[in-house]
Amino acid sequence: MLRTFFVRLSENPSLRNFAERSSLGRRVSSRFVAGTEIADAVRATQAINRAGMSVTIDNLGENVTNPDEARESAQLYQQILEAIAANQLNANISLKLTHMGLDVDEKLARDIVSGLVGKAASMNPPGFVRVDMEGSPYTQRTLDFVHELHRMPGNANSVGTVIQAYLKRSESDIEKLLAENIRIRLCKGAYKEPAEIAFPAKSDVDANYVKLMKILMKSGIYHGLATHDENIIHQAQAFATSEKLSHDSFEFQMLYGIRRDLQRKLVKDGWRLRIYIPFGTEWYPYFMRRLGERPANVFFIARNLLRA
Repeated sequence: MLRTFFVRLSENPSLRNFAERSSLGRRVSSRFVAGTEIADAVRATQAINRAGMSVTIDNLGENVTNPDEARESAQLYQQILEAIAANQLNANISLKLTHMGLDVDEKLARDIVSGLVGKAASMNPPGFVRVDMEGSPYTQRTLDFVHELHRMPGNANSVGTVIQAYLKRSESDIEKLLAENIRIRLCKGAYKEPAEIAFPAKSDVDANYVKLMKILMKSGIYHGLATHDENIIHQAQAFATSEKLSHDSFEFQMLYGIRRDLQRKLVKDGWRLRIYIPFGTEWYPYFMRRLGERPANVFFIARNLLRA
């Protein structure tokens, strides 16, 4: 119920407009969003790198409404890649196709993302672009494009995608991605989907996550396991031990500002960990989905507001 409530709030344009324009909204979101400028993301990334973790940087936004907005988003990502190189950050980038204009002009979006992947591939050391997954209407289009990008000369090690464990189709999608050695970020999923295509019960989502996780871990390809679920993390660690998988054969992935105690413990115990760092002015939908995923986040924010 709580998750559905916050997903609906994330889709409310009036609340979004108020929150993203208010100083209170920006203050509340600062726990989970690095800031509004590239420099904010760079500073956050440097701090995370010093703590022994790698980073994925994401400029928050989705569903642009015209080509100019798409080109502006692309230019910002070009600057992020340049900042990664200039500051020698241990970081890659994550983007959404609708933020690059997929709903406006599919060819433009393809050209933009192809250019970003090409730029990342030419970096020294080579960079990496994670094409993020959105709601189910975009699943097949996103996967088709990632397959296409991966086949382009020079791109093979510089592009990957995301699979959501709550979708019933995900095992089949993983099989196709693994057949082409495409790197995958496995998450549970943060969008509201109908029961016909997604597992409605948390227990079923968790079981499918573990099933898919084991497939990825045994694939011989470097994947990311995105979860804050300690039970699932312990299962991954036990599976790695039983299968004699090295700690550097995969990575855990967690969100900026969430379970920092667990993040530190994973690094201390010798596991690889990547932190997803979002920044930008369009933070409201992301923030509301994070609150819906974990009720403890709501209470954390409330406690800190009362202390102010």
